[in-house]
Formats: sequence, C-alpha cells, structure tokens
Amino acid sequence: MMARKIIIDTDPGQDDAVAILLALASPELEVLGLTCVAGNVPLDLTARNARIICELADRRQMPVYAGCDAPLSRKLVTAEHVHGKTGLDGPTLPDPTMPLQDTHAVDFIIDTLRIQDTGSVTLCPLGPLTNIAAAFERAPDIIDRVQQIVLMGGAYFEVGNITPTAEFNIYVDPEAAKIVFAAGAPLVVLPLDVTHKALTTQPRVDAFRAMGTDVGRAVADWTGFFERFDKEKYGSAGAPLHDPCVIAYLLQPDLFSGRDINVEIETASDLTLGMTVADWWRVTDRPANALFIGDVDADGFFALLIERLARL
Repeated sequence: MMARKIIIDTDPGQDDAVAILLALASPELEVLGLTCVAGNVPLDLTARNARIICELADRRQMPVYAGCDAPLSRKLVTAEHVHGKTGLDGPTLPDPTMPLQDTHAVDFIIDTLRIQDTGSVTLCPLGPLTNIAAAFERAPDIIDRVQQIVLMGGAYFEVGNITPTAEFNIYVDPEAAKIVFAAGAPLVVLPLDVTHKALTTQPRVDAFRAMGTDVGRAVADWTGFFERFDKEKYGSAGAPLHDPCVIAYLLQPDLFSGRDINVEIETASDLTLGMTVADWWRVTDRPANALFIGDVDADGFFALLIERLARL
C-alpha cells in the first residue's frame, strides 16, 4: 500500500513532539511537512521546537514552515505553565541547525492541497486551528480536496482543561475552530475524553527509557516533566499523551471508538467560550459533522507507541 500523505500542523509541546516522532517512525505515513502555529508557546518557539524534534529523529530534510503567530481575532493564550518556558522543557537538546522554510505555513497548506491529487492529503492539527482556518478562508477551493482532518481538540464528558468548559486548543482560537468544524471536510476529533485515558504511568515511562536511545530518553524526560502538572491537577497516575492519539488513530483506528455526531463551537459566551458542544446523545436534529472519539485501548496505544519509537 502507498503511504498516506499527511501534513502535521503543530505547536510543540512535549506531547506534540511524541506525535511527530510517532509519525516519522511509521512507514505507513508520508509526512509532507510540519506547519507550526502559535499555541503552547509563541510561534518562534514552536517553529524552533519542530526542528529540534526532526533532528532528534535524524530527519533533517523534513520541511518545517512557520505559520500564524496569533489567533484570527484574539490575543494569544499560551501554556508555559504546563510545557515550560521553551515548550519542550525536560531533556537538554541542542539548538536546531536545519533551516526554517521561507514559505508561510498557510501558503504551504494551500499549495500542497492544490498540487496533490484530490482526496490524497490528510491534515493533522495538534494545536489551535488558526493555520487551517486561515487556509480555508483564503482558498475555499481546497476544502473539497482534503481527504480527512484528524485533530486533537475539544471535550465532552471531560469538559475543559483551560477553563471549566473548554479544551486548550479550541479555546485559544475558537473562531478558527468554528470555521474548520463548519467547513464540511471529513473530520475526526480526538478530545480529552480519549486522551485522558492514555496516561503515562511509571511502567510506560520506564519502557521509553529502557529503549536506550536518544529518542527513548528524550520521551521519558519530556513525559517526566509535564506529567507533574497533570498529576497535581487531576490526582492521576500520569499525564495524558494528547497529540499522539491523532497519529495512532491514523495507524490503528481499531484502537479507538466513537460516534458520528454534530459538534458546534461556542464563540460568543464569556462563560463557555471555546466549548465543543458535542451532541453525543443526538438530542438535536443538527446533522453530524464529525466522528467524535470517546474511547481508546490504552494498552494497545502504548504498545504501538513504544514499538514505533524504538525504531528511531
């Protein structure tokens, strides 16, 4: 089978880093490029971090593009309180030497979808949806060319992690999320309901370190750093690996289960701004616009992750 072509839109973030490494370790996926957006940390750091991750995986030829440095119409909210000042706090890794591409990330997304065969490119947003929404707004002709959008964002049963009702990626740029969710492209959503079941318990972190590789040590150090926040906040045994769920879904969708439902984005309320209003129980007549994932086989997820990362 031919490898599935993907663009990873990202704001690294330790969990973004693990997702990118998983994709780069998987021959079933052809990563056409990494597009960076402001989110967990400002754009200059997300673009830097994406290149650090590529060099850690010895993929220095991977094109990395800087995109939008702020949400469509709001001030940027970041998450250094979770990810540290650099976004990749934990291990000490060298500064990247590979170049950042001159092309803007939004232009790369538009150009790639126009050049590639219709229905052959999947978009994998791991952060705020600003770049994707900007591309759709600027070039609406590309929407029908998208094979699928598989994103990490939102919540239903787990409600919110940055406000009582909103997940971080959607909250940072709810207007962008509203555009993407309403666009009509095939959409798969990996919300907190799933990612909070994929926890980095101590045996799983130990398994990363036991690889004895630079990648294994980095992943163990990253998870060791950011899980302190979630353990204190939730009283859980570890931290959720949010973004790798996107890549794992592409590789082994049978690890996940969900429902085709309607999901709307709240943009007007101060109280519930950024909420993903997911009609899980189908109590409205609004048409389904997303496969909203509700569960994951966590053991299978980590088995996949450990097996693939050991290849790098």
